[in-house]
Amino acid sequence: MARQASVTRNTKETKISIELNLDGTGKSQIETGMGFFDHMMTLFAAHAMIDLVLKLDGDLEVDGHHSVEDAGIALGEAFAQALGDKKGIRRYGFFILPMDETLCRTAIDFCGRPTLVYNAAFPTERVGTFDLELVHEFWQGFANAAGAALHITAENGTNGHHIAESIYKSAGRAIRAAVEDDPRQTGVPSTKGVL
Repeated sequence: MARQASVTRNTKETKISIELNLDGTGKSQIETGMGFFDHMMTLFAAHAMIDLVLKLDGDLEVDGHHSVEDAGIALGEAFAQALGDKKGIRRYGFFILPMDETLCRTAIDFCGRPTLVYNAAFPTERVGTFDLELVHEFWQGFANAAGAALHITAENGTNGHHIAESIYKSAGRAIRAAVEDDPRQTGVPSTKGVL
C-alpha cells in the first residue's frame, strides 16, 4: 500500500502544496523563496529518505514567519495522511547527530498526542536573511499537525548554520526510523490498539 500524501494549504498569507512519499529515496524539489529554508528542507528529505515536493508562495515581504510555520503544519498534515492508521510502523525514532561542534539529539513518537520539547540556543538571530527563531516555529507546526511527540535538543553549538542543520538532519533521521515498516509489527504499535 502506497504511503503517499498530497496536501494543499491556502491562507491569506501563504499558498503551499506538498507531495510526500514516505518510501522514497531522498529526492526533493523545494521552492520556498527562502534559500536557507530550501537548504534545510532538502537536507531533511535526504536524511529522512522521503521524496518531497514543497512549493510555497508566502508573504515574504512581511517576513518568513507565516511561510515557515505553515510549511511545518502542511508537512505534518502530509505525514499524518501518509501514515494513515499507522499499522506496521516502528512508531518511535531516535537519532544523535554530530554536526561539527554541534550535537543534536532528536526523539519522536507518532503517538497522536502533539508535543514539542525544544532546546536549542543560537548565537545569532539570523543566518543570512533567515530568522533562526523560525526553526522552532516549523517544528511546532509539524508536531501539532502530525500528532507527534517531538523532542529536539541541540548542544555545544557556536555556529547558527551548524545548529540549524544538525536539527533538520537529526529530525530527518529520527523520523525515518519511526515511519519505517517493522516486519514484526503487523498491527498498530500500541497496546491500546489505536494511535
